[in-house]
Amino acid sequence: MRVEKEARCSRTMAAIDVSLFTGIGLSEQKAKETIKNEHVSQLLKLAIEQAKRCGLSSVDKDVGKLLYNVATRLKKQIQSHQGLLVDYIATKKITTELQLNAAMDYLLHNPLPPVDTTRLEQESGVGVAITPEQVEEAVEEVMEKYKKELLEKRYNFSAGILMGEARNKLKFADGKMIKNEVDMQVLHLLGPKTEADRQKPVTKKAENTKQNESRSKEPQTESFLNPDGSIKSFMQVAGEAVHFHKVGENYKTDGYVINEHTMERLKKHVEAVKGKVHSRFPPEPNGILHIGHAKAINFNFGFAKAMGGFTYLRYDDTNPEKEEEKFFTAILDMVQWLGYQPFKVTHASDYFQELYDFAVVLIKKGFAYVCHMKSDDIKGFNPPDSPWRNRSKEESLRLFEDMKAGKIAEGEATLRMKHILEEGKKDPVAYRIKFTPHHRTGDKWCIYPTYDFTHCLCDSLENITHSLCTKEFQSRRSSYYWLCNIVDAYCPVQWEYGRLNLNYAVVSKRKIGKLISEGHVRDWDDPRLFTLTALRRRGFPPEAINYFCGKVGVTMSQTILHPSMLEACVREVLNVSAPRAMAVLDPLKVTITNFGDAPNDVNVPNFPANEAKGSHRVPFTATVFIERDDFREKSDKNYKRLSTDQPVGLRHTGYVITVEKVIKDDDGNVCELLASCKRSAETDKPKGFIHWVCEPLVCEVRLYEILFHHKHPEDKNVVPGGFLTDINKNSMQVIPNAYVDVSVKNAKLYDRFQFERVGFFTVDRDTTSTKMVFNRTVTLKEDPGKK
Repeated sequence: MRVEKEARCSRTMAAIDVSLFTGIGLSEQKAKETIKNEHVSQLLKLAIEQAKRCGLSSVDKDVGKLLYNVATRLKKQIQSHQGLLVDYIATKKITTELQLNAAMDYLLHNPLPPVDTTRLEQESGVGVAITPEQVEEAVEEVMEKYKKELLEKRYNFSAGILMGEARNKLKFADGKMIKNEVDMQVLHLLGPKTEADRQKPVTKKAENTKQNESRSKEPQTESFLNPDGSIKSFMQVAGEAVHFHKVGENYKTDGYVINEHTMERLKKHVEAVKGKVHSRFPPEPNGILHIGHAKAINFNFGFAKAMGGFTYLRYDDTNPEKEEEKFFTAILDMVQWLGYQPFKVTHASDYFQELYDFAVVLIKKGFAYVCHMKSDDIKGFNPPDSPWRNRSKEESLRLFEDMKAGKIAEGEATLRMKHILEEGKKDPVAYRIKFTPHHRTGDKWCIYPTYDFTHCLCDSLENITHSLCTKEFQSRRSSYYWLCNIVDAYCPVQWEYGRLNLNYAVVSKRKIGKLISEGHVRDWDDPRLFTLTALRRRGFPPEAINYFCGKVGVTMSQTILHPSMLEACVREVLNVSAPRAMAVLDPLKVTITNFGDAPNDVNVPNFPANEAKGSHRVPFTATVFIERDDFREKSDKNYKRLSTDQPVGLRHTGYVITVEKVIKDDDGNVCELLASCKRSAETDKPKGFIHWVCEPLVCEVRLYEILFHHKHPEDKNVVPGGFLTDINKNSMQVIPNAYVDVSVKNAKLYDRFQFERVGFFTVDRDTTSTKMVFNRTVTLKEDPGKK
């Protein structure tokens, strides 16, 4: 493909002499670059030849610049009007870029012939002559409006504001003329610049430096929150990454197909949606949604919500062999869990009759035929042409009816469209036979439409304004537009964006099924996976997932990220939303020998940094359990926890303990410590403070790590044996008898906590009335090894 492209480029350069383009004012480098683009260079060559036929003996630089703009900027849907614009340029009726832009904008709004040239000339300022007196008067009006600010700020006032408003008053005035008049009137009002005027103005950044320094010492508002404490929306975080068309202005987008019915259809469309954005999220109900779908959900729902519009949840249920009710339920559950409510829940199967009727229209127009080639024979990009491609419309209609009636065996016939996709695939399949009952329509249908046929037509039937797809569907955009127009239906606009993927993960439904069937993970919601149900079970808040998707943003390039970026967003959200508790995963018993009149319970704040968020009480007795690794028999200068020669504070108690005796079992392992305690006020401040529990709940705790050893487990060059050979056998560690303080005893499924100094945890669905189970969501700090 590359060799062919280079050869074509060489032929174009040979056919067009560089001097043709340098002769109209292009630099030699720009001329050569233009020639490399075969399409643009041919358009520019035609424009130059036409301009000369209009009587120009030579094309000067000003005319050349306008001709270049026409060739490079005229949108595909109005390129048929290039000749008209060149005539106006060659006859000097259009002489500025402002006029040319206005003319192109008018044609874009009125693309169909015949062109109303009177309106075109009015809109583009043909024949409009702006006198110096008009410029002077317009600038005087603007100067009077801003006179007070000008006198106050003098030459620090932005002249761009003055020029912009003056230009708005005189749309087609020469920019240089306006600038000269503004400069002259400013000088007349303010006089020559003084030394003070030449001083560099103090920027807002400099003015606020001290304030920022002082604020940096204060607790900062979390970046996923608005100043009022509400959670930022996806579009607030992602920003305006793409400038989409306005509702009803589909015809302004690149590649959009326009015919004689377009404008009338768009008018009816705008009335149907009442000028509101309508998007859709169209998953296939044959698997569980994953982290990549979270971006799609946020983009579709988030964009429509930001624009005051609506989003459909439409199940693409056109393959009854793979669809299960549990997937329908789980998809809606996940959309709602992420915080979105569909405008309507629909199914592609809702439109089976309409889709069938469209297929009949396609056959009658000669753009579809029934084919008997086997599926294996038409796979790939260069299959042989079908011997049935030119069969009569009448025969294809009869055979299509036979397919619908179940008279033709499965695999013996398909309906194919006479069209070539942008990726090169010829005559894609529109319908195939499947004698499988559908979960909604039962045995009513035995022919089912494909994605290529269904997607755009369902968008059309639902009056979708913005059809947002991942980038792999870019090669189907022309097919999308072709099909809607060929069956005389309203045509939405398809926009593409890059997929979101994570390293150390697989999200393919087939591969996750393999992981489950071979026992590497337990189910679709195993916390080591990156399905949305798995992330919920692991304790990831939906706000953190939305925040992560927003930070990734909306780009055309595919994004592959380390899971640590997602985990960082989770920490940020949980840090202000997960109440604190204390848990000991590897308990060591400590008996306080002089407990005496110490309190029987202590108050623990739910959020130590913000005690206004409440607190809870936990028992404090003579028997305390601490983490085994919080004790050493001998300390060193960097060690800050408990040892025989170093006391330590117990968090939240106001007490410091000192080891009096170490008790060991027969194998020499430390099994208990005897310690004495003192109030913090009665002794030196210890080097450190540790967490602890008394009278704890015995719980099961599960610690999770990444499931695969390599970043790209599906890459055969990295993992020759396949992803199943790359499993991290230590990806889950189960601690059957961890000790957790009693404050969590009434916690519900998916409640989240920060176990102090240990990590963030959530209640698992395996919890029973006799034993709670917790999953570690993330550690408190990112593991340096992940970098």
